[in-house]
Amino acid sequence: MKFKEEYESQMVPEWQEAYMNYDDLKTLLKNIQQIRQTRKQNAGVKRTMTLYRAFSGLVQRHNFPINPSRKESESQHIFVNSMNENGERGYDATYLPLPEEGAECEKEYFRKLDEEFNKVEKFYKSKVEEVMDEAENLSKQMDALIAFRLKADILQGQSGESDVSEPKFEERKLKTVNANKTVPLDIIGQVKVNQTFATPASMVRNVVYASRMTEEDYIKENVKKVEKQLNEAFAEFYLRLRHLKSYSFLNILAFSKIMKKYDKITSTKASDSYMKMVDKSYLGSSNEVTKLMERVEATFIKHFASSNRRKGMDILRPKTKIERHRISFCIGLFVGCSIALVLGLILIIQARKLLDKKGQAQYMENMFPLYSFFAFVVLHMLMYAGNVYFWRLYRVNYPFIFGFKQGTELGYREVLLVSFGLATLALTSVISNLDMEMNPQTEEYEALTELLPLGLVLLVTVIMICPFNIIYRSSRFFFLVCLFRCIAAPFYKVTLQDFFLADQLTSQVQAFRSLEFYICYFGWGDFKHRENHCKSSSVYKFFYFVVAIIPYWSRFLQCFRRLVEERDPMQGYNGLKYFVAIIAISSRTAYSLYKGFNWQITSWIFSIIATIYGTYWDLIMDWGLLQRQSKNPWLRDKLLVPNKSVYFVAMVVNVLLRLAWLQTVLNIRVSFIHKETLITIVASLEIIRRGIWNFFRLENEHLNNVGKFRAFKSVPLPFTYHEAANDHDN
Repeated sequence: MKFKEEYESQMVPEWQEAYMNYDDLKTLLKNIQQIRQTRKQNAGVKRTMTLYRAFSGLVQRHNFPINPSRKESESQHIFVNSMNENGERGYDATYLPLPEEGAECEKEYFRKLDEEFNKVEKFYKSKVEEVMDEAENLSKQMDALIAFRLKADILQGQSGESDVSEPKFEERKLKTVNANKTVPLDIIGQVKVNQTFATPASMVRNVVYASRMTEEDYIKENVKKVEKQLNEAFAEFYLRLRHLKSYSFLNILAFSKIMKKYDKITSTKASDSYMKMVDKSYLGSSNEVTKLMERVEATFIKHFASSNRRKGMDILRPKTKIERHRISFCIGLFVGCSIALVLGLILIIQARKLLDKKGQAQYMENMFPLYSFFAFVVLHMLMYAGNVYFWRLYRVNYPFIFGFKQGTELGYREVLLVSFGLATLALTSVISNLDMEMNPQTEEYEALTELLPLGLVLLVTVIMICPFNIIYRSSRFFFLVCLFRCIAAPFYKVTLQDFFLADQLTSQVQAFRSLEFYICYFGWGDFKHRENHCKSSSVYKFFYFVVAIIPYWSRFLQCFRRLVEERDPMQGYNGLKYFVAIIAISSRTAYSLYKGFNWQITSWIFSIIATIYGTYWDLIMDWGLLQRQSKNPWLRDKLLVPNKSVYFVAMVVNVLLRLAWLQTVLNIRVSFIHKETLITIVASLEIIRRGIWNFFRLENEHLNNVGKFRAFKSVPLPFTYHEAANDHDN
């Protein structure tokens, strides 16, 4: 692997702008090389004067000293000095040119080199100052935690629950944390525990049990909560230190590489002088980060890993996920099975002429909606797999944006494995249930094959909630937690992964309606004769509205919660978008069920408003495009995809796919396509649109993080000192 590729692969994605710009410097070196090659070609073949001097012999009888000025002239190609500008220290490499062509280009190279180095050192120094301040804060948090632990032990000893005598506890009050510092219990009176009521359960528990809790119960409960919070805070802080150390190492290595290239091109030793300056600079000589990492490791192992170094380091440095060949093998197996089953399905339909059978219409009305549910899920998962592939390709830090625990995020290969595995099961079930005629003896369809789709739904549900560590348990639980938070939207603080999932659910309205049909068909229908009266039931029609509205209503409540918490009027406008969408989808549903001119006009009006509103929000707010004054006309200043036409095509496709609702309002019918098939195709178009939307939405979010150098999540700390709280209030 070339250094450039390795250099870019190890960058912290959100800090890309702060790294040394290796490409620009390499381009300048190529210009220097071209000028020198051109000069050599123009000079022709000329012998130097040294070839005509008298030969001094192979054996020197006298040891004459070598002219030091000539030896040092190669290394004195540049002169590096430090300077102070606006109170900040910087470095300037002065090029000492020879009177020859190309000197201006080399001056430009060293000017750019100085600019890059000063940028890197300034950024590094600012980040070191930030982590040092945070280290002081964490030290105070640890003092408070140790005081709480001592207090808990003392209360436990006084209550008679421990065999440890009281004097021993009093002695521990002065137990030293290090050689120069003690932790008195008086700290407990100087701090307060931050109460975060992120969930309705925590709020109710605090109101109901706060008055009944004794001091011992209060201390014990808070110690556990505080330890969990500080555990997470230390792990995140250590990750920041690791990235900062890597940042320093990579940039020093990059400067060394680029100067060696310069030496090779110019046949000088300028890198010696320049790298001495780099080594003496703050970037090369500072060891605060290394020392801080050692102290964090020692503290974490002692206080959070019971002095077990292996256990502590496993938490601080999670092992990188290993790409396994068996995943690739299983993907190939399931892809092959899926293709074979699709071809087999087509051949069976043609060979047995199932489309001409009497029970074909009955099958499409009863069985097809059941299996279309799996088509929607598999298609959405395939789109997500494509998203993950392109996010990785263009270095979008999706694990950080979604808040995945390090090492647990699914790659596109894992998502493809699950997708094609489910597709194989669904297609097998379809082929097993292709009977178009009842058994002539029983005048019923086979009960076992008719229950296959229900059994498959139950199997998927069991796997999703399975507590055992199989089939990506961490990802399944992450999905279920986000899903629950979407359902209980107004009662939970809204995070990006929550509203991102809620947006995905708005594109799965037809899948929710398929689940409703499952309940009606197998609960109240006659599945043995493939008969149901669902669509004539008033209860079914009522829930036909409800299941379509739920995803949009959840998203509306999330916007309302964020409006109240963040006081951001844009969240109110975003919520209004979903409210208009609710009216539009309700009116279209009413028109599809009851027809009528009034419903048609209402559908037209609100569908047009919702489409214009949604398209505007997609392109301008979610994707950040259509900026007239940007460097890239009608796009935005920063783009991850090099081909700009991709963005224009995506905008056009997004608009066209948003018009899929016209099929319902215009009551479009195709003679050779069944009504249920047409509904499935239209719903699939919306899923495809959502998949395209996902990539550009997360790209814009990533670029916002890059602009703010936001590469780490903020972990709320458990304690607040009273003086800090008073300063904050003031």
